[in-house]
Amino acid sequence: MRHAILGAGGVGGVIGAILANAGEDVTLVVRPGTARGYPKQISLDSHFGNASGVVNVAESLSAPTDVLWLTVKATQLELALAEVPQNVSLKAVVPLLNGTEHVGLLRNRFGHDRVIPATIAGEMERTAPGNYVHRSPFLRLNVSSDGKSVLNGCIEKFKNFGVECKYIDNEQTLLWGKMVFLAPFALSTSAAAQAIGAVLSDPERRRRMEDCIRETAEAGRANGAELDADATIKMMGSAPAGMRSSMQKDVEAGRSPELDAIAGPILRTAKAHGFHANATQRLVDEIRRRLKVQ
Repeated sequence: MRHAILGAGGVGGVIGAILANAGEDVTLVVRPGTARGYPKQISLDSHFGNASGVVNVAESLSAPTDVLWLTVKATQLELALAEVPQNVSLKAVVPLLNGTEHVGLLRNRFGHDRVIPATIAGEMERTAPGNYVHRSPFLRLNVSSDGKSVLNGCIEKFKNFGVECKYIDNEQTLLWGKMVFLAPFALSTSAAAQAIGAVLSDPERRRRMEDCIRETAEAGRANGAELDADATIKMMGSAPAGMRSSMQKDVEAGRSPELDAIAGPILRTAKAHGFHANATQRLVDEIRRRLKVQ
């Protein structure tokens, strides 16, 4: 299959390295002005082992493509889509963005059936152009069951590498199932400017994080997702102590964090359905104060 990956950061590099290592045809679509210096050989140092492969590098997508993987930050999505011409031939578009609201935007552009929602969870980072690291002991890829016929072949390649892959029938459960872990984790570590172990060991921060989990679960259920807040709280309690969120790294580096993409759906759903999301709002306010100080 022919794959294009829009976004050569941590997630895109991990996806690309695993696929290229398995012999798939992979094109990395990078920012304008950067393709010439980008290596054609990429490598991944993963908890599951190493992977490497040869890729094509382009600044826009022009060739017919089976799967377009969208791995940019939510804050970069609209600008990045300019690198995908409206008339390019695509069989499937698979967004791996944080949040929930990007799916509607993408379906307006590419058509409902072509967009196959998916989520990925794990700590991934680009350490240098073409070099990627996956640090967490887990890497989970969940995909809408609607994409099984198109994606099953490459999903098997991810499984062979060690990725935990699942098809999920309920699209809202798919999207909010990641959010119920990601949002409290990202917001709490970013507000504290510490890894998850420090958050869990601080009674006040842990309580606020657990409240945020419950608020996120309530928001997800209001949107039709099936979620268990207590199970997520238990899972969070066993997270590797040194694990950090990409939002935390963005805040520390002075980059614009995905605050609206991650917290916005919770706060907007709470307002629309008449329940409070006080813990989520406090974490957002703390992060905003930190951004102003920087």
